[in-house]
Amino acid sequence: MGSDDRLRTYRGKRDFGRTREPRGAAARGGEQPRFVVQIHDARRMHFDFRLQVDDVLKSWSVPKGPSGDPRDKRLAVPTEDHPLEYEDFEGVIPRGEYGGGTVIVWDRGTYEPLSHDRAGRPVDFARSLADGHATFRLHGTKLRGEYALTRFRGRDGEDAWLLVRKGPGTSSGHGTPDPRRARSVRTGRTLAQVAADDGSPAR
Repeated sequence: MGSDDRLRTYRGKRDFGRTREPRGAAARGGEQPRFVVQIHDARRMHFDFRLQVDDVLKSWSVPKGPSGDPRDKRLAVPTEDHPLEYEDFEGVIPRGEYGGGTVIVWDRGTYEPLSHDRAGRPVDFARSLADGHATFRLHGTKLRGEYALTRFRGRDGEDAWLLVRKGPGTSSGHGTPDPRRARSVRTGRTLAQVAADDGSPAR
């Protein structure tokens, strides 16, 4: 399935004449897979956790944000695939648009797929996600180390995931931030500063 097909849901929810979110262009190749964590002050404050899989960013909404503490099991609700260019998106989505509110890039970097089968053989990362359990090592500015995403069936019958730090806690000293005080790894701005610079966030 090409990126155009995989982005149909993403594009169908957005009016690109109003929002500055990227529509999505040709896929980039020959690079290590990327990840990004964005803080999104929309109807409800949350973190968006995105992993590059082939030519799109697989995406999850993480209400409490990723944690460097292995004891924390963070709920991660799957959302639509996003274009690779979304890694750089920071700004205000206009009121009335899908996801209206302010977005900052809290962390980003590369990741290393670690999934394997019971015999210890590497498993394709897209397949491991389809099978409901994927492990990976993040190489970000703030998030570093091994994490896992595991799918489970929620009380409402819908699929949800848990995002968990594996092994010892992070040595970088970065836990889940106070989202209103957190700063963008891309521009150094807070949510309030982005809202003031780029417009008023939707409420």
